[in-house]
Amino acid sequence: MKRLLITRLLPMLALLAAVAAHAGSDEDIRKALGEVLPGLPVESIRPSPIDGVSEVQLGSRIFYISNDGKYLLQGNLIDMKTRVDLSEERRKEIRVGAIDDLGTDKMIVFPAKSPRHEITVFTDIDCTYCRKLHREIEQYNARGITVRYVMYPRSGVNTPSYDKAVAVWCEKDHQDALTRAKAGEELTGSKDCDNPVKDHMKLGETMGLRGTPAIVLANGEMLPGYVPADKLAVALDSKL
Repeated sequence: MKRLLITRLLPMLALLAAVAAHAGSDEDIRKALGEVLPGLPVESIRPSPIDGVSEVQLGSRIFYISNDGKYLLQGNLIDMKTRVDLSEERRKEIRVGAIDDLGTDKMIVFPAKSPRHEITVFTDIDCTYCRKLHREIEQYNARGITVRYVMYPRSGVNTPSYDKAVAVWCEKDHQDALTRAKAGEELTGSKDCDNPVKDHMKLGETMGLRGTPAIVLANGEMLPGYVPADKLAVALDSKL
């Protein structure tokens, strides 16, 4: 256990040392973080609400670094006066921006006839609760909830679940294909076409997705797991 703890701490200690050694400018901090955490882009560095501390965004993860490079803070920043979780508020902003960048043309949308709310759902065709959610798609729509699907095959690229997601996008009618695939029907059409599935997976990874379904509200709040249409509608209406 002690060895495991030390192993987990070493990368963070190395990160702190690297940042301290390169402290001085945003570019220096980006370079130091890039050396210690290659492949994980520094999206932004900006002042935090605390004097002398900067906020660093790595994907959807938020860290805080003292401007002199001596201290690295990992955890949520809470405004004690308002009781607002400032870190989660930033993560919400990040999620909204990332989903907007993806665009609805890369989603499979089931629109409500009288829309009141819009949610983005990360889904896996072979996920049991994803299938349950989709079987109730008409209930969500009837309650004014437009559902925008993004594929997230949890098993990874070049697996049966991934191939099924691609097959859906290779069909002309994406809505019908998704419904049939989630009902267990094998799609026999082409599985070689331009599709956004890898973009979807990258987006999910950036957001730190751990399972499906994952529901992202219009304000960026993430709800893990299946939520019944009635319960979700009440929750969404309460936010209006």
